[in-house]
Amino acid sequence: MSNAPKVRGAFLTALNRPVLVRPSDAEATIVLDAATIPADVSLPVVVRLGEETYEVTATPRGEREISGRVALVTGGAQGFGAEIAKGLVDQGCFVFIADLNGDGAAAKCAELGAELTHPIIVNVADEESVAAMAAEVERVAGGLDLVISNAGIVRAGSVLEQDTSAFRLSTDINYVAFFLVTKHLGGLLARQHEAAPGWLTDIIQINSKSGLVGSNKNAAYAGSKFGGIGLVQSFALELVEHGIKVNAVCPGNFYDGPLWSDPDRGLFVQYLNSGKVPGATTIEDVRAFYEAKVPMRRGTTGIDVLRAIYYIVEQAYETGQAVPVTGGQVMLSA
Repeated sequence: MSNAPKVRGAFLTALNRPVLVRPSDAEATIVLDAATIPADVSLPVVVRLGEETYEVTATPRGEREISGRVALVTGGAQGFGAEIAKGLVDQGCFVFIADLNGDGAAAKCAELGAELTHPIIVNVADEESVAAMAAEVERVAGGLDLVISNAGIVRAGSVLEQDTSAFRLSTDINYVAFFLVTKHLGGLLARQHEAAPGWLTDIIQINSKSGLVGSNKNAAYAGSKFGGIGLVQSFALELVEHGIKVNAVCPGNFYDGPLWSDPDRGLFVQYLNSGKVPGATTIEDVRAFYEAKVPMRRGTTGIDVLRAIYYIVEQAYETGQAVPVTGGQVMLSA
């Protein structure tokens, strides 16, 4: 482990703003072992802590609290994840786009701008891969402020017919992976917090309305998402002492994304083939059936989810919550 999170934490405390901390071969102008950081320090600046030297640079800062933060989005190469990544970059955030699809992550970074993004190849269900992702974040940025655990899959099917392997895959990607991401990136956030006790950070799971209500012939997905809410609440209780808020966003259906619209494995195809929608004979029938369930008569979009993320980050007095973004399809009750 490096001193980078400690250096980043020291600057978060001194400047009360996000920074990037990267290894440097230049001569240090501040030695943290012997000096405090002046509140009026100009960035970039080269500092040394112990035997390690780092360049500290600023990220673009705007009016919103989320602006300029260092964020990571799993499953960030497509779908909701790609829209979230774009929205964060638009706010001046530096965004790690982490995805099993390395080419897709690299292409999304090139599209959004290499100066504010960094691609990482990760299998979120594999602990070694997730640990390597956390190490890469530490190397490139010194720490981070926001984790969006977005990667997920759906394998719909009747409990009477579904293969156990499909059920386990849903659990591994939607449930176990959230544990692994929180374990390793939460550990990095906790180390950073030691030097920045007044700086709050966020872990947000992109859950689902199926984490709030059951889903017919889709138990593997709904069960893993219900479990995710339990993890959110439990992690929130534990990690608050490290200044980490843990919450979930529970979107409705994102009909235009690959999860629903992929012509081979999308939910429209899966639900049509599994007979989940009575009388449906085409994908259009399935879509119309689901849109009719939403009081606002449309699916969820990326900006809907982004607004929920902005709220969670900006609301300092909120942790352990599951925020529905469903157009009224699922409403919270006491």
